[in-house]
Amino acid sequence: MLTAFTAGLLLITISELGDKTFFIGVILSMRYSRRLVFLGVLAALAAMTVLSVLLGQLVSLLPEYYIQYGEIALFLGFGFKLLYDASKMPAQAENTGAKEAAVEVAKQNKKDKLQSGNFAILLQAFTMTFLAEWGDRTQISTIALAAAHQPVGVTVGAILGHGICTAIAVIGGRLIAGRISERLVTALGGVLFLIFGVVAMLEQV
Repeated sequence: MLTAFTAGLLLITISELGDKTFFIGVILSMRYSRRLVFLGVLAALAAMTVLSVLLGQLVSLLPEYYIQYGEIALFLGFGFKLLYDASKMPAQAENTGAKEAAVEVAKQNKKDKLQSGNFAILLQAFTMTFLAEWGDRTQISTIALAAAHQPVGVTVGAILGHGICTAIAVIGGRLIAGRISERLVTALGGVLFLIFGVVAMLEQV
């Protein structure tokens, strides 16, 4: 369980920092109550984590060797892809996650003409975050982790990781958003995925 918890925590904390959902929290917290934005964003990420772990448990019903080699291929594939993406980024590249988040928030506000009521703020934060996270690499990786590791540990570790990133976004996001290097975060994420892939390979030896 400790291994699953640690893997979930590291995976989410490094992968989500500077991601589009991170900047959704940053931008919304500039306009609305930080407490409400935090609750809405974290609720969406926690719900997505639980859903991903449940999907992972369904995947775990497959023959064990499919799961083992699928996990290795997934982590190594993501790792090399992220390192490749990082190598193609200029050192001072504009953070695309921040740009995409700003566009999503603007579109949502224009579409719904959101009022400032507490429930409306919670709903917007929840909906935008949940939809942005759906199909994201962290969701797929959480499914893979839950298929091969203890599900409760993965769930707790991943939700804690989401909580840490969300807190950073809504509390200090305005101060650090412009200082986050997307290239560095992408490269770190790639290294982390490769480490997970190597560990999974070693477990088969």
